[in-house]
This record gives sequence, C-alpha cells and structure tokens, in this order.
Amino acid sequence: MENIKMIKLRDHADLKEDSAKWFHEKWGIPAETYLESMEMCLKSGHPVPQWYVVMDDSKIVAGIGVIENDFHHRIDLTPNVCAIFVEKEYRCQGIAGQMLDFVCEDMKEHGIDTLFLVTDHTTFYERYGWKFLCMVHCCDEPALARMYIHQAE
Repeated sequence: MENIKMIKLRDHADLKEDSAKWFHEKWGIPAETYLESMEMCLKSGHPVPQWYVVMDDSKIVAGIGVIENDFHHRIDLTPNVCAIFVEKEYRCQGIAGQMLDFVCEDMKEHGIDTLFLVTDHTTFYERYGWKFLCMVHCCDEPALARMYIHQAE
C-alpha cells in the first residue's frame, strides 16, 4: 500500500480520459457522461462536481465522485457522493473509508459541510460517520434505496 495515493482530478487533468473510462467500466454509465462531469470539475471552479481516484503507481484502483444528484427524486438532498468503487483485490484495506474521509474533508474546505449518498448497503457507511436519513426513489428503479447524510463537525 506504499504506492497508493488519492488524487483530486482537478489537480490532474491528464487522468480525465482514463478516469471516465474506468468509472464507465465499473458502473455502466456512458463514459461521455463522466467526461462531461469531469470537464465541469476541471473548468468551472465550483466545488461540485468533483472526482477523485486512488492510484497504485499508474493504475486506478478506486474512485469516488461528488455530483449534484445521484439519480434520485429528492433534488433537495444535494450534493451527493457517488460512484464509490474499489477494485476487488484492493478491498478490505480501508481504502473506501479513506476515500470517504478525504472527500468529506475536501468538500468541507470548499464550504460544503453536508453530503448525501444513496446506497443499498446497510452498515458500511455508519463506520465513517454517515447516518441513515430516509428512503428515496431512484430513477428507473422499482425499489426504494437508502439515503445517508454526513455532516462535518
């Protein structure tokens, strides 16, 4: 784990194409959608959207984003942490928790102290200070999903 580092895409525009492709491969959302959001991250100067990847040397092994809305109908619950993924061989090493902490701190530095996320997991996020908030209806999904909230201290 000594070569593992968290990267803010806004500081590494050269990783945009590879990052968009990587997120697309993990979530099935068109790479163009990620590229558009990443372009906004790089050019707008606004705190949202933001994208982050975890690198093991030159290989992307995990990633996470912050967007306005993660495909749910509660548009008042914003911004949303999204697209959290850690490659299988890198799981159970604390990387996901480190990403969550990193993103929450980065957002706090940009004046955003409340974040939301949608998930089907029931116990994972509580370990990192997230609290269950409510159930939400996600676009194109018949079942409700769990909405969590994180408020910086």
